[in-house]
Amino acid sequence: MIIRTTLDPISLHDVPDPEHHPCVYEGDGENGLEIYFENEENRQAYLNLKPESNITLKGDDSDDYVAEG
Repeated sequence: MIIRTTLDPISLHDVPDPEHHPCVYEGDGENGLEIYFENEENRQAYLNLKPESNITLKGDDSDDYVAEG
């Protein structure tokens, strides 16, 4: 599933015509996220915020694990 968001994460304004605005796609092709921006400057600001490497969270997948909190 591909999720499309038209809320520019930098300006927090809705992008009314996403087909004519810059975007970033994050995902593997089948599953991902399309993020649209008001302008190229906001897209670059977003890309500059990204960490150098991905963070991997590991959980306990044992049968007796109970999430708390």
